[in-house]
Amino acid sequence: MSFKDKLLSSYIALEDYLEFDSPLHDVRNNAIKIFEEKGFPTKKDEEWKYTSLNSLLKTDYSVYSNKERNVELQDVRKYFLNEIDTYKLVFIDGVYSSFLSETTHDTLDVCLMSAALNKKKYKPVIEAYFNKAAKSDSLTALNTAFTKEGAYIHIPAHKEVEKPIEILNFSTGNEAAMFLQPRNLIVVGENAHVQIIERHQSLSTNEVLTNSVTEIFAEKRAYVDYYKIQNDVESASLIDNTYISQQRDTVCRVHTFSFGGKLVRNNLNYFQNGENCDSTLKGITILKGKQHVDHNTLVHHISPNCESHQDYKGLFADSSVGVFNGKIIVEKDAQKIDAYQQNDNILIDDNATINAKPQLEIFADDVKCSHGCTIGQFDEEALFYLRSRGIGMKEARGLMMYAFANTVLESVKIPELKVRINKLIANKIGVSLGFEL
Repeated sequence: MSFKDKLLSSYIALEDYLEFDSPLHDVRNNAIKIFEEKGFPTKKDEEWKYTSLNSLLKTDYSVYSNKERNVELQDVRKYFLNEIDTYKLVFIDGVYSSFLSETTHDTLDVCLMSAALNKKKYKPVIEAYFNKAAKSDSLTALNTAFTKEGAYIHIPAHKEVEKPIEILNFSTGNEAAMFLQPRNLIVVGENAHVQIIERHQSLSTNEVLTNSVTEIFAEKRAYVDYYKIQNDVESASLIDNTYISQQRDTVCRVHTFSFGGKLVRNNLNYFQNGENCDSTLKGITILKGKQHVDHNTLVHHISPNCESHQDYKGLFADSSVGVFNGKIIVEKDAQKIDAYQQNDNILIDDNATINAKPQLEIFADDVKCSHGCTIGQFDEEALFYLRSRGIGMKEARGLMMYAFANTVLESVKIPELKVRINKLIANKIGVSLGFEL
């Protein structure tokens, strides 16, 4: 039985446990039909031409965990941002951990998707927002059909959340191979502010494949600051689908730090539905071995007088593979757009590969749009200059790699997180930088 057939059979069994009058009943059924028709994407699909899932789909994944494992705080504490107080939503093999989490319903909702799906008081928000920004591609549809658990965050109008929110998904290795599908819904009300940190982490070397979907809705004048930390083991793979719907005068920023994992695919989609939207997409990728990271971005400028800024940096060693596929669409009525896209990459070793495909589709005539892509190796003159000042080769290369990535780091707005990322980069490039941010 193929993995696709196994999933379709599992959905039939899941239907027996779902309430017929659920607001998602028809949504789920339509979604599974889309997945059944389209199946998993292949390299024949233009957006997946540089990334193949074939090797992952040969694994016999468990769709549901049959065993529970108690995870203690000492097992996962190092993955939390312990330096400051945060709200925490922690999931172990897709199941909520109340012991490790800190939720709230005090003037805002930081809680569970399962609660939002099953309680009447959340029904208006679910019906108004769930699956309204997500595209109908096969992997998102698959997640929609199986939606059971994840983060539900609702920030009411004029609320500035006083501390960041962490969403942490852990896989324990209880199963020989596990398939996880978290679903997050984040609604940020008018003039509200929030900072969110998301992480997926395997606690064993068993195979795990995560198909995650996050929908973010920013109402008028909202501010969303979102960080994704991807530093997993080399037996873990992640397909991350994030959809952001912006109304007028909103600021939405996403930073993606991809430092580990077997195969990582980041699908980041922005939809600017009102004037004066500001969208920021930044990322740092540092890979080694045979790791593969694919950034697929879309910024859809629908309304006039908006901005978007993309800046992705990549460092690739050994036989690692990087992909950057960035698309900017400017509709006919979206005049006075300022859109910037830049992707810079350094190939540390001869066997490393980068595939870059920047794209602009502009139907308006009064815009300022630019895109650029560079692929190169270390600047030998700069390296010689550092070494002539008494700096060793390893440290000189480390300083150059850090300087290369710093344009992304400098815009991180949580100081404690910036220090944490700085240490991760230093560890990844194998040097002690000798300074804190």
